[in-house]
Parts: sequence; structure tokens; C-alpha cells
Amino acid sequence: MTDIHVPLLDLKAQHATIAADIRKAVAEVIDSQYFILGPTVSNFEKQVAEYGEVKHAIGCASGSDAILLALMALGIGPGDEVICPSYTFFATGGYIQRAGATPVFAEIDPVTYNMDVDSVREVASRCTNLKAIMPVHLFGQCVDMDAMLVLGKELGVHVIEDAAQAIGARDAQGKRAGSRGTLGCFSFFPSKNLGAYGDGGMVTTNDNELAEKLAILRVHGGKPKYYHSVVGLNSRLDAMQAAVLSVKLPHLDSWTAGRQRNAAFYDQRFREAGATTSARGLTEDGLPIATPVQASAPAVHIYNQYCIRVPASIRDTVREHLARRNIGSEIYYPVPLHLQECFAPLGYGVGDLPQTEAAANETIALPIYPELTEQQLEHVASSVIECFAAHAKATA
Repeated sequence: MTDIHVPLLDLKAQHATIAADIRKAVAEVIDSQYFILGPTVSNFEKQVAEYGEVKHAIGCASGSDAILLALMALGIGPGDEVICPSYTFFATGGYIQRAGATPVFAEIDPVTYNMDVDSVREVASRCTNLKAIMPVHLFGQCVDMDAMLVLGKELGVHVIEDAAQAIGARDAQGKRAGSRGTLGCFSFFPSKNLGAYGDGGMVTTNDNELAEKLAILRVHGGKPKYYHSVVGLNSRLDAMQAAVLSVKLPHLDSWTAGRQRNAAFYDQRFREAGATTSARGLTEDGLPIATPVQASAPAVHIYNQYCIRVPASIRDTVREHLARRNIGSEIYYPVPLHLQECFAPLGYGVGDLPQTEAAANETIALPIYPELTEQQLEHVASSVIECFAAHAKATA
């Protein structure tokens, strides 16, 4: 047993580097007694718009609400259809249904785990009232936005970017996640690369009219106060969270660089041990691990997660071995949306999205946060490799 501990995520390590600045920023909000929206939030919205290379950024209460507000701003609701991946966090499909629309699930590309454009086109051909495509920039890597935007134009529907895991990422054209679709949706959940000290979210857009709608919808649909032409919701980014995030944002690129260095370390260690990448997939020769494919410039992968792929038959064994070695891991996501009980009325079944189901059964997320030491990284990599060596010996 080793004394080295490697949690999946260590928020305390990051906080320690910025604690004094955080306390100062929060104290200023307390002294101002301006807690809901106000100048602290407005300033942060401007910072995010500049960083994200968009005209407008509208803060809201959570990443989930960002999706709901985006749908509401576009008038998408009962009777409408929105295509999204099944291999994603629940809010993507859940808040399409919460808006009253119907989520229609498409297959993923097994190399990037992002929604596959050919599957979207095929699924769209079966839709009767499609209003939007909602690709997810999963794990911090951008979808093929060129193809998605071309398809959206071809179908005459909006492209809403779920960029909850991708702030700072760039696509194949070098464009920021959330800057090219009609709307972009972001989450500041504490575990995100840019995480608040509570919930928070943001919607981005280059459309002036939509920005105005979003600003109204997040305050119960009232403009001016107490006068309501539409019914909105109470979804405001509070000043405390905006203050925290304003301190963090200038550090984001350096934190991303740390994640990229850690990913490169894992890539090299696993490759030297005989692993392949997800471009080749799991093979019978060498180490049965597939690592993420690196993004080619000008694209930027921010590694919100670092997920390896292993045979489904041994995944639990690997996680149990890591736990014994004091290493955190996670499964993103064990049950695809199309197989969730709440979506059973939509009529999907096992086998409908085989690439999605395979990814759900074969992926493991390893610690990737930027504060990891080389000793911790080596402990993770060697523990994974040792597990496969022991398994191979036991089954020989």
C-alpha cells in the first residue's frame, strides 16, 4: 500500500493558490451589499464575452438553466424536437424535455466521443418538427462545428452549443467553444475548469436581440421590473459567484496548460506500455487501453476530463485496483440518456446507439487537474499499467 493519494479532483489545491484574492473579492461584494446581478456580474459577463470572443455573455444560475434559457429564447417548446447526443450529462436532454420539447438522440463518433454529424443527418430525416441541433463539446474537445453549422443551415435549424465542459476550448478553425452557434451554454459548477464556489452558468451569443431576450427571461421575464410581456424564470448569477469567477478567469489558460501537460504525460506513459489511441480503438495486441486523441492546432482540447477506454469486462477491476492505490476515478457516463428510465416513453432500447453504449461501458476518467505532481501522475499511470499486467498474468 502506498502513501500517495490522488483524488479525482482536488479543489483545495487550486484554492490555496488564489485564496487571498478570493477573500478580497468576496469581501468587496459583502461591503457593497449588492448580491444579485449588479456591477460585479456585469463586469464578469464582459470578461467572459471578451475571453470567449463573442458579443454577449449573459449570466444565469446554472449550466442547466443556460440550456433552458437558450431554448426559451428561441421559442422552442412543446411539439418541437431537438437533436442531442445520448452520451452526455443529463442536463442536455433533461432540459430539452423540461422546456417541453422532445430530445432526439444521435450517435457519437467513437474517436472524439462527440456527436457524429452523419448520425445527426440520419436522425433529422426522421424528425417531423425539428427546431435545433444541440452538440456537446464533451470532455473539453470541440465538436466538428464546421459540419454541424453546415448541417444546421441545410436543415434550417439553430445550432445550440452545449459548452458546459469546454470554456477555453477551440475548434478546428481556432474559434472558441460557444462562439459559432446561435447560442452557447456554459456551466461554472465547482468541478469545471472554471468553477464557481457554488452553481453558476452563462449563455453566449452574437445576436443582439437574443441577448436582450435572455437578459429579460432570467428575471422572470420582467422589463421594466414588475411588468411582464413574457413568463421567464428566476435564474440570476449572483455577485458572490461572479466575484470568485472574475478572480479565476485570468488563471484559466495556465490551468488549461497544466491539464494539457498532464494529459501528455499520461499519453506517453500509456503509449510506451503499448496502448493505442481512440482513433485506433481497443485492440487485442499491446496494452488494451485507448487514450484520447490530441487536438491538432489551431484546435485546443482543454481536458475537462481525461478518459481512457478499456474492455468493459475489466473496467470495474481497474477502478477497484485504483481505489486500493488511493486513486480517484469516475465513469462519465454509465447510463446513456436514451436508456435512462425517465426517457423510456421515447421508445429507445439497448442496441439503438451502439457506439454510445460501448463508450458508456468502457471509459474511465482519471485525475487530470493541473496541480497534480509528477509523482502523482506516475502513480496513476503505473497503477493502471500494473493492473493490466496482473490481469494478463491471472488469465494466462
